[in-house]
Amino acid sequence: MATRTSTPRVPDRGSILRAVGFVILVNVVGSVPGVLSSPDSPWFRALEKPWFYPPEIAFPVVWTALFTLLGIALWLVWRADADGRRLALGLFVVQMAFNVAWTPAFFTLEAPLVALGVILVLWGLVVATIAAFRRVDRRAAALLVPYLAWVTFAAVLNFELWRLNA
Repeated sequence: MATRTSTPRVPDRGSILRAVGFVILVNVVGSVPGVLSSPDSPWFRALEKPWFYPPEIAFPVVWTALFTLLGIALWLVWRADADGRRLALGLFVVQMAFNVAWTPAFFTLEAPLVALGVILVLWGLVVATIAAFRRVDRRAAALLVPYLAWVTFAAVLNFELWRLNA
């Protein structure tokens, strides 16, 4: 079955405003769990951290950049007229739900092993989302690659936090 890839369109002012809306939406959705729970809890501060644990400022900076890329990628797929668009959008929503679920699993439940299960499912969903996005718009798929790299790092970090503190 042949798939067609969308032809890039030059964005007009309304399209750019919609892109900004997608970026804001993904940033808001992605940041809600972090606002509701915090790595500043006594439980988290007491955990032994691996040697490669980044400075605290890295997390909001990296996540804001990644959510911005995700918002742009989502906008590119949303506006495309291509086969596979609905599947790509559906996978994006599901992976985003797992992304949002990780923070309460780790910080609210104080359950690093449960959070590890969530992030491993998230990793697989991100890979599937990249593949689905690639069928619709290769640029959108490319914008998700840094996210996959960070989720991979976060999974390793999650594993080490669990291992060191089990």
